Amino acid sequence: QVHLVESGGGSVQPGESLRLSCAASGIIFSINAMGWYRQAPGKERELVAAITSGGSTNYADSMKGRFTISRDNDENTAHLQMNSLKPEDTAVYYCNARVVTGNRSQVRGLEVWGQGTLVTVSS
Repeated sequence: QVHLVESGGGSVQPGESLRLSCAASGIIFSINAMGWYRQAPGKERELVAAITSGGSTNYADSMKGRFTISRDNDENTAHLQMNSLKPEDTAVYYCNARVVTGNRSQVRGLEVWGQGTLVTVSS
């Protein structure tokens, strides 16, 4: 079993910042990509940002310049620094990871999701 736990969500005013964290636990041989997705009320889940084990990053256009994704491979954690938050950033933010897990007889790839953390941006 592999679990992802997000933290750092909350309510802020427009223009303020938040830092989300995601911690992976369980039997993990390695983690390939880690990413953040979000889902606003009535909308589909969308990619916010992703980062590979080598540190290459990918951002949705609306987040470029405002959000920064980072990760600590030794700690199996990922972070999302969100600056200049806007009301339209209000959503549940989910951590995602593509991990390599298994046991002595089997190694397999697994995509894991966290439970989500709510970010509300409102004046």
